[in-house]
Amino acid sequence: MTASSVARRSSAYVPDDAEDAGGDGQRLPPARFAFDARTWKEVAHLLLNLPEVLIGFVYVTLWLYAGVLLSVTVVGLPLLAAGLMGSRALGRMERRRARALLGVRIDEPSPLSRQRRGRGFFAWMWAALKDPVGWRSTLYCFARLPWGILTFTVTLCALFVAWPVLGHLARAMTHVDRAMVRGLLSPSSELERRIAELEEDRGMVVDTAAADLRRIERDLHDGAQARLVALAMGLGLAKEKLLEDPEAAARMVDEAHGEVKLALQELRDLARGIHPAILTDRGLGPALSALAARCTVPVTTEVDLPVRPAPAIEGIAYFTVSELLQNISKHSAARTARVGVRRTRDRLVLQVWDDGRGGAGTAKGSGLAGLAERLGSVDGVFVVDSPAGGPTTVTAELPWRDRA
Repeated sequence: MTASSVARRSSAYVPDDAEDAGGDGQRLPPARFAFDARTWKEVAHLLLNLPEVLIGFVYVTLWLYAGVLLSVTVVGLPLLAAGLMGSRALGRMERRRARALLGVRIDEPSPLSRQRRGRGFFAWMWAALKDPVGWRSTLYCFARLPWGILTFTVTLCALFVAWPVLGHLARAMTHVDRAMVRGLLSPSSELERRIAELEEDRGMVVDTAAADLRRIERDLHDGAQARLVALAMGLGLAKEKLLEDPEAAARMVDEAHGEVKLALQELRDLARGIHPAILTDRGLGPALSALAARCTVPVTTEVDLPVRPAPAIEGIAYFTVSELLQNISKHSAARTARVGVRRTRDRLVLQVWDDGRGGAGTAKGSGLAGLAERLGSVDGVFVVDSPAGGPTTVTAELPWRDRA
């Protein structure tokens, strides 16, 4: 058998010393592996398995051992949480490698709850310890050690010894890799995470509602209720003096009339704080214009909404703008402000701008942090851009829901 017949029968390789062309006197082309780009990518993936599994296994073993050993101390749980975040990063790198070399298209899991990250160290630690994505990435790194060593060894040997079957071996072994990536690194448990986030958000909504009820009770007790009690006492004294000193009784009735007006105004303000009638009757545009008129800083409003959103979303948008304008009045030292509202696809976007001193932020305990939590409870987004010296731009997004 001549070298040219060997070249025709082999689908993968032409020997280096095959120079006979079979009678035409021409030299054969240079020796090469006849694999396509996909096969070469799969071979590269299998050869990279060894360094990948060694790094992942050593990392997971070290932080798990140290975290469990130190779990009785104050640094154990934070170490475990940090280790899980590192496993998340390794899983992200593996998904990228699988996309580049194996053609596996896997969506990235959602970030570890931006709302939880903003609630302090212990909230972050607890969220990280319960993170299913981090634990599955840890399992992936830990379980792949024998498989990575096996695939590297088999691929390396086949590359130099059994090259005719290398393509088939690479295809079979990378199918297993694809199954591992899909099974352990895909966001398959995002539903459980979403349920956990909704449970936490529900608790926050309940706490917010309770705080609002306490505020309403306090405002009634210290404001309108106290004024009405004083009014009743004043009218009682006026009644007693009506026959004895009509002029004094008339003055007392006049004072009581003034107290009635003040009590009515306080009740109107309280009702507006619960849900303003203008918002119910006319929508966000007129309601925000009324807010702007009461602000101590000149405010221009621009509302571009062809239809009204659901009442719940409308109410959240109104009170968000209301609190932002109050902050501008109290803290910004601004000369002008703007409010813009528009719909972008399936989101209601609010933007409040002022030319004040800046420096605002969502640090824990601030009013803006409370707004961020409230919007987060309904899948909203809250972003503050406020450099020192200003200006300040606050952007809030809410999911759009049509009115029933």
